[in-house]
Amino acid sequence: MDEETRYEAVRSRDARFDGEFFFAVETTGIYCRPSCPAVTPRRRNVRYYTTAAAAQGSGFRACRRCRPDAVPGSAEWNVRADVVGRAMRLIGDGVVDREGVGGLAARLGYSTRQVQRQLTAEVGAGPVALARAQRAHTARVLLQTTGLPVTEIAFAAGFASVRQFNDTIRAVYASTPSALRAAASRGAPGTRRADTPAAGIPLRLAHRGPYRSTSVFDFLARETVAGVEDMSGVRGRRTYRRTLRLPYGSGVVAVNERADRPASRPGGWLDTRLHLTDLRDLTTAVQRLRRLFDLDADPYAVDERLGADPLLAPSVAARPGLRSPGAVDPDELAVRALVGRAAAERLVRRYGKTLDAPHGTLTHVFPEPAVLAEAEPDGPLGTLTAALADGTLRLDAGADRDAAEAAMLALPGMDAHTVAVVRTRALGDPDVAPPGEDVPEAWRPWRSYGVRHLRAEQEDAAAARGEGRWEVSRPGPSCGCAADGRGSVPR
Repeated sequence: MDEETRYEAVRSRDARFDGEFFFAVETTGIYCRPSCPAVTPRRRNVRYYTTAAAAQGSGFRACRRCRPDAVPGSAEWNVRADVVGRAMRLIGDGVVDREGVGGLAARLGYSTRQVQRQLTAEVGAGPVALARAQRAHTARVLLQTTGLPVTEIAFAAGFASVRQFNDTIRAVYASTPSALRAAASRGAPGTRRADTPAAGIPLRLAHRGPYRSTSVFDFLARETVAGVEDMSGVRGRRTYRRTLRLPYGSGVVAVNERADRPASRPGGWLDTRLHLTDLRDLTTAVQRLRRLFDLDADPYAVDERLGADPLLAPSVAARPGLRSPGAVDPDELAVRALVGRAAAERLVRRYGKTLDAPHGTLTHVFPEPAVLAEAEPDGPLGTLTAALADGTLRLDAGADRDAAEAAMLALPGMDAHTVAVVRTRALGDPDVAPPGEDVPEAWRPWRSYGVRHLRAEQEDAAAARGEGRWEVSRPGPSCGCAADGRGSVPR
């Protein structure tokens, strides 16, 4: 967008652009999201930034009114398959905090200098600055939602020292950690405190535009694997719960369904509560949940493109904001796509890591690829898990999608349909066409969403006929795993 378009978005307080860019006001030293309700600044005093980190790097502090650090992420990073898009996804997953810039560069196959140069040129900030902004946001969440001591929060958020933590909070929020916590205790909008860490961390996972939560929760309900997932409650007010395998430990998450809102009332969030064995996993857990629920998508761009097609126009009008769910654990998703739901439940019972304390029906974390490769080395499952375990096949947030697809197709048992599922969900590709189906080029770059609309129409028609189960068929790129087969698509 040019500056004229951006200023018009700011002037009209257009929430469609929250997270797509940020604006800063030179006379106040504050940066905001486009929908900030404050008085619109004069155009000559406004500067624009692609990321919050870039605004912070230029000396601006976050607005206390609109909380620009809490907006949905830019959909651009999910669409782009180049090094910048891959880097942004890896930074969001916490790779810089865990492995440093060198580890990020190694995963991307570039030198640290090249990664620094490309990120700075494209988004206005290098990997260290981007990770710093993310750490600051994590720290604010912990300060305002838990009763943890400030020292513990500093290290849980990824800071190397308490001094670095204090300096960053002052620079980003123009406030001390204690003041941020005090503001929350006075009832700042959107904040809730957990009495103890054991009670879990309450969060609001924001999204832009309309969100068809019913379709997403229906989708997840059809593919739940006992022991690691469950769905409870009545349709429209369900709670999805699952276990998480994270870099520093494990976790359990509960996400509440919200009734579908009219398209005229865009934006919102999903209420979530996270239980973590190690709070350093908070950032990673949140990013993986955002991918599972496809919360960083741009439904306006998707619906505009797909709504122009006569075939999809009725579905887009009836289902604005339909999402293409991803995965919290790409390796787990690949195994489940290959073996199916029933076999996945068997693997959980035999090889899954048992939780220290069960959370209701949640008892295990899905087994790691290395464990499965050793326990069941034969057949397609053994080949797939061995490739995942030794790094021959990478499905992490920064994986090269084309390289991963080629590697999967070279494995026995991984046919094109299964690979399409993995590419759509595990790799988060928004533009996958299932093999053998007529998916127009005009739907690009949102073909995965177009296929989701076709599936949603079939599912709704089956529900209207009173069919309680889905027949097993070839999986499309956004389907889940069947109870007794290798994918579930309503005929």
